[in-house]
Amino acid sequence: MEYLENSKHYTGSELDRTFFMPLLYGETAQEIGVKILYNMPVPTSVAVAQSKQNILQKLDKKGWSNTQDIHATNVEIPMFRVKAENAYSAADYFSTIYEHLLLDAKVNMEDLAGTELETVETEMFRQTVAENIRITMWLGDSTASAGYNTFDGFLKQIMEGVEEDFVSTGTYKDTDLQDPAYVTTIFDKLMGDSTSGIKGMKDKSKLVYFVTSDLYEMYVKYLDNKGVEPAYMEEINGRKRLCYHGIPVIDMNINHYAYKDSIPKSFGFLTQRDNLVLALNTSDMPGAEVRMWYNPDEMENRQRAVFLAGCKVLDLSYVSVMKKEPVM
Repeated sequence: MEYLENSKHYTGSELDRTFFMPLLYGETAQEIGVKILYNMPVPTSVAVAQSKQNILQKLDKKGWSNTQDIHATNVEIPMFRVKAENAYSAADYFSTIYEHLLLDAKVNMEDLAGTELETVETEMFRQTVAENIRITMWLGDSTASAGYNTFDGFLKQIMEGVEEDFVSTGTYKDTDLQDPAYVTTIFDKLMGDSTSGIKGMKDKSKLVYFVTSDLYEMYVKYLDNKGVEPAYMEEINGRKRLCYHGIPVIDMNINHYAYKDSIPKSFGFLTQRDNLVLALNTSDMPGAEVRMWYNPDEMENRQRAVFLAGCKVLDLSYVSVMKKEPVM
């Protein structure tokens, strides 16, 4: 066996079950750290309801005495037709798949079943698609001529909100980052300079610090200086992420990707986890599919996924940003 020539084609429920469901509800989804909507009706919208104040009344008469209804605001998430494509030299593709199979002690290399090959091929493509969705979710810019331009990501929306004063913002200097402890000052300022809505939240479990890798590494170094137990308490308790005062600190892991100067190279922001929504859809798009096949004319293996995708910051007033001042 030198080439993998059996084609794979997923549509409908098989597309959901075999390809997208493991992507959206496994460890990959937890690493993304935002709210994910899958196969919601198109146009996709999220109802944002505000809690009503002063609902306690004197019980001095019978009947219904409510005087104010709660009105939810529907925020629409723009959805875009996207596709992901890969092509490998047939020989390189076989070597890659074979290497993955060698790592599985349960696989009998003398008698490879089609299911085992298909599982490895599907998982390899799924990881590639997941990473590209994740990066576009953060760095996407639909106005760009190249790069991650299929839909606008969270960071473009947030930085435009900063320019229009919809987002509370502050700055720090490059010299501030020489002391690892300063990262806690950034976290404190993100909370202290945030809107009253964030400060007044009784349930802080939905708050998240999203940071660039330099700030995340600074926080790790700060905790290391404190000692082993504080540094890795969350990991000992079964959590993979670090927290600050109970609020998760998540590395956006974007620094090794090229992106526009409108997004700072070093920054962090505080928001609610449910305030950032990623939406994917395969049920309301004709032609949605995942296909893997061998092209004998070019002697290459090809992969393609076609679906709808988009993301939205629901309320920019629930975002607080700290960014590094540009070096003059």
